[in-house]
Amino acid sequence: MRKALLGLAFIATLMTSCKKETKDEVKEATEAVGDEMKETIDSAKVKADAAMDSTKVKAGETLEKGAKKMEEAAEKLKKSGEK
Repeated sequence: MRKALLGLAFIATLMTSCKKETKDEVKEATEAVGDEMKETIDSAKVKADAAMDSTKVKAGETLEKGAKKMEEAAEKLKKSGEK
């Protein structure tokens, strides 16, 4: 009987210490996942900013080309109206 009680006490002690270790591991894993998510978000933000800048440049170039074509068309219309 005594051995059984001592055995149960020993197992309870082991389980308690294992729980603490498990909690520590879960905490570390949670922090690692949080850090990884922050890095991923930061990386996505940088990529989005670069894409927006690229889009702004392309849109500006397209608008300039469109304005040039409109000016050319206006010149053609003036010339055809003079004849």
